[in-house]
Order: sequence, then C-alpha cells, then structure tokens
Amino acid sequence: MSAENAVVVQDLHKSFGELQAVKGVSFEVAAGEVFSLLGPNGAGKSTTISMLCSLLEPSAGEAFIMGHSIRSASAQARAALGVVPQDIALYPDLSACENLVFWGKMYGLRGQLLKQRVDEVLEIIGLTDRQRDRVNTFSGGMKRRVNIGAALLHRPQVIIMDEPTVGIDPQSRRHILDNVKSLNQQGMTVLYTTHYMEEAEELSDHIAIMDLGKIVAAGTYPELISLVGEQTRIDLGLNCEPDQVLPALKGVEGVSQVSSLDGKVTALVNDSNLVLPRLFDAANSLGARITSVDIQEPNLEAVFLHLTGRALRD
Repeated sequence: MSAENAVVVQDLHKSFGELQAVKGVSFEVAAGEVFSLLGPNGAGKSTTISMLCSLLEPSAGEAFIMGHSIRSASAQARAALGVVPQDIALYPDLSACENLVFWGKMYGLRGQLLKQRVDEVLEIIGLTDRQRDRVNTFSGGMKRRVNIGAALLHRPQVIIMDEPTVGIDPQSRRHILDNVKSLNQQGMTVLYTTHYMEEAEELSDHIAIMDLGKIVAAGTYPELISLVGEQTRIDLGLNCEPDQVLPALKGVEGVSQVSSLDGKVTALVNDSNLVLPRLFDAANSLGARITSVDIQEPNLEAVFLHLTGRALRD
C-alpha cells in the first residue's frame, strides 16, 4: 500500500442474504486527486461507500483511509473522512448556521474555532447571506450545499460525495461541481460517485466504471476512451419502439454493440459512413423509419455500452 494513496480498497464484498451487492471491488485513490465511481443506479456504488464510512461491515475484503483500516481502526478512518450522503442529513427547523454548529460540535469543535469554521464553510458553500434562514425554506440544491458544508467543518483529509447532484436545479448543480474543483485545488482528496458521465468527465483525475457490483474498467478519461478504439457512437430516433428493430440492427455488418434508452437506439459502429446506410436499410426492411441521427465521438457512455452491452442509464 503506497503512502501516496489516500484510499485503498482491496477486494471488498457485501452480501445481503442471497443478494451480492458488491462483488470484489478494488481501487486506489491517490492523495490530492478527484476519483469518480461511475455507474448506473444499483451498480453498488453507495454500498461500497457505506463500507468505507463504516456504516456497513464488509462481508469480505479490506479498505484503508489515510492508512487506517476500516475494520481494525475504524474510528481513525472515520476521523479522516468528510461524508456527503445521498440523503439530506439536516434538521429542517434549524437554520443553516445552527445545523453547521450542531455538526461541528459532533466533530468535537468548540468555541472560537467552531465559529471560525462555520463562517468559513458558509463562505465556501455560498450561503453566508442565508445562514439565519431555516433549512426547510431552502431548495433541494441549497440543502445539499449545507450537507457539503457539514462534511467540511473538521477539515477532513478525504471527502466522499455520494451522488451529490441528484434531483437538484442546474444552478445548484453547477455550484456543487465548482465546489468540488475548488476543494481539490486546495489539496483535498475527493471520492465522488455519480451516474452522470459528464460529471465524471469534468471532475475526475481517474474514473472507475462500476456495474452489477463490480469494477468493469478504471483509468483516466483518455485511457477509458481508448477501450472503444476507433468506434463511433450513433444515436437513432425511430418512429416505433426500439425493441421492434434492435435484433435487426444488432445484425448489421460493422455494428459492435446496440442498446436502447429513452426511446432511442444507441449503436457503436466501426465506420459511420459505411454503416449508417445499412442501419437505414435494416430499419426499412421491418417497416420502421429512422427519424433522427446523432453521430458522436466516443465518450464514457460508449465505453459503458462497449463493456456491458447496455447504455449507462438502462
């Protein structure tokens, strides 16, 4: 285990009865980087995070936070962490400032240091002017920003953010992403989970793609994109249900993967100029019509499709 790694995960497993939620996950997060766990809902990301936070005991495997075992030194491991959970962990009838004071005391902060840290955190999350307002008057995005603030009060060495932008407005989402970048620029290590590929692409030094309880690929963005090779992604709109034409499209020469999502078909192809006319012919042969075509360079969606045979948000 390298001293330069802030988080080391070694073959973690977690089962709930017959259900295997996490199936041998391993990865390392270097100190000072943003590392994203990217995958669809149900991939096992939050279960993995819960084990790292000592909220769940692993069925097997080990992990270390700043060199501290989550099994044998869980108190020290937790002390090095700031955790932003998926669910809002705030008291709605208290103000933003009162919530931060409460959580600061839970971290052992007192007196002038507590006041100083609350003021600093309010500035970081951009809510100084709303600090006296009750949390139940805040938007979902503002509540999540207070949630982030609570995790920063004790100056953790590593912050874990579990899907922090789900269900919030674009302005708050932008604010949170900018917060992640700013914290990282100040030297903080960030472990970030998301099912939004554009967030992982924008924020991350390294990305691990997770599906069905396993890490299916990991690396930098360019390294992951290279897994697709020279293939191009084509998104097709249809005048029928995708399932009616998927089998035919999968059989088209030059198509390596086909999946459907939100009423559209996504295909990975070797040469769009050659393959696109064949896709039109295949659809026409079934009495279907392609109504729109969007040709894109390979991205993380294409990587996930290449590795799993499914679109990222299937």
